[in-house]
Amino acid sequence: MAFVIRVGGAGGVVRNRMIYNQGSNIWADFMKERLRTYTPHLYATVFVLALVTGIGGYMIYEGQSAGITVIEMEGAPNDIVFIADPHLKSGNLAFMRSVTEEINALNASLVLIGGDFVTSDDDDLSYQNVWAGINAPVYAVLGNHDYMAGVHGLNGPKKMLAMREADLSVDGYDVSMLQDDPLIDLAYGAAIAATLEGAGVHVMKNEYELLNLRGRELMLVGVDDGWAGRADPPDVPETDAFTIYMIHEPGARADWDADLILCGHLHGGQFSAPGIDLIKKAGIVDVQGFCSHGETPCFITRGIGSSSMIQHDLRFGTPPEIVVINPSVPIDGAVVVRA
Repeated sequence: MAFVIRVGGAGGVVRNRMIYNQGSNIWADFMKERLRTYTPHLYATVFVLALVTGIGGYMIYEGQSAGITVIEMEGAPNDIVFIADPHLKSGNLAFMRSVTEEINALNASLVLIGGDFVTSDDDDLSYQNVWAGINAPVYAVLGNHDYMAGVHGLNGPKKMLAMREADLSVDGYDVSMLQDDPLIDLAYGAAIAATLEGAGVHVMKNEYELLNLRGRELMLVGVDDGWAGRADPPDVPETDAFTIYMIHEPGARADWDADLILCGHLHGGQFSAPGIDLIKKAGIVDVQGFCSHGETPCFITRGIGSSSMIQHDLRFGTPPEIVVINPSVPIDGAVVVRA
């Protein structure tokens, strides 16, 4: 900043220089003060941006890093693999292919998929052909996203409230009141089921099948989605076979006459927070693992994908999970749980 006053003679030149120097000093002092004021804010902003970028990158990384959980359960056939919530999209398709390769490496006798094959109604259903790469029989049930039930805005909390009116007793089981929802898309669910069948996945809608798995019998019961009001458990004949019920939402299950109920839906919370384990251990809420409520053993998987509204799966503290029941060969690095 320069203030120049034209004054004739040598004295005028000196005065001009003095005024210029004074202006320069004022500007320098002003800039120093501004830097002292804003530098901490600048550092804080850079730190926050780096932290957010780092956490975001880690969540994407964790979303593509599956762990294996082994369930050891007396009487169950060997090498049954259970996954849920793939939420297939372009951003996780390569990861899902690696999951199918991992399943094949586990020498699965049977693969069960617990619903939520998609996230939204504009997903590319051709991605579901990834399941054709599994070298074992594959059975599945549909989830709420596959019917677009409880996925729009506040529709999810409304479904949770509506479940309070449901009859979850074994004899009077009734969730039909949840069908009263104009956003449910049964045609989309049918299209997903048809695509899955074309990829070699048998979609079970309130039906049972007696399977022979390497010389061991399994009674498999697949119950359709609860939030869509489609769940209507079949009358299952008495059997000595190990019995598994599969339903997407753990909150829609009953204490069926079964050895094990398998569910997904909750993604293990997807984003873990301090105290979650304490809440679970206290029996306040079940979001993953064996449930603390109910008479029939029920296992909730963390799932394999997520319903992130971007093309990448985001997770924090709840990595994707492949569940293996009674593996015939020990699996290195697996977490082992017992019913």
